[in-house]
Amino acid sequence: MTEILAVAVITVLAVIAPGADFAMVVRNSYLHGRRTGLLAATGVAAGVLVHVTYTMLGVGLLIASSTFLFTVIKLVGAAYLVYIGIRTFRARGEVEVDLETTSDLTPLQALRSGFLTNVLNPKTTLFVVSTFAQVVSPGTPVYQQVGYGLFMSLAHLLWFGVVAVFFSHDRMRTLMLRGQKVLNKVIGSVLAGLGISLAFAPSH
Repeated sequence: MTEILAVAVITVLAVIAPGADFAMVVRNSYLHGRRTGLLAATGVAAGVLVHVTYTMLGVGLLIASSTFLFTVIKLVGAAYLVYIGIRTFRARGEVEVDLETTSDLTPLQALRSGFLTNVLNPKTTLFVVSTFAQVVSPGTPVYQQVGYGLFMSLAHLLWFGVVAVFFSHDRMRTLMLRGQKVLNKVIGSVLAGLGISLAFAPSH
């Protein structure tokens, strides 16, 4: 599996698996409308770039300083992918969203809600670190690593933008959540499989 394909598959599957970002964008879209939801989605995408930046710096230093430590991190990352795959597979179909009435959010508040939800989410940290640990090698150019990070951010923006559009209409909630249970099982199976295959893949 090439680096680019691995990043693309892991990112897309991880993004569409419901979690804190999903619940927050749903809530903002449902309560405050499409614009607020889209601003929250933009905040999520900006938060991903923060994770990517410190991960690129840390993984790069790790590769340069210790091959053994990098291998350990890579194996831990693969184990994490298996773990979230199993958790996703076993997850129930419902995602909990607080829909209590609140006052309208300003554009800045909407953007900040998405940003902080993502930046402070340890699952996003583990996802980004795990992905980079699997695919980045000593020979991976910096511009290519930057491209991976931008793709991760863009994938979040596009997916949560779609979520915002859907959930700004009441009747679309049922349509989107109806297939969540099956989707969780498919995503979970693929993520776990990727984790296992990456763990046993030859080192770069």
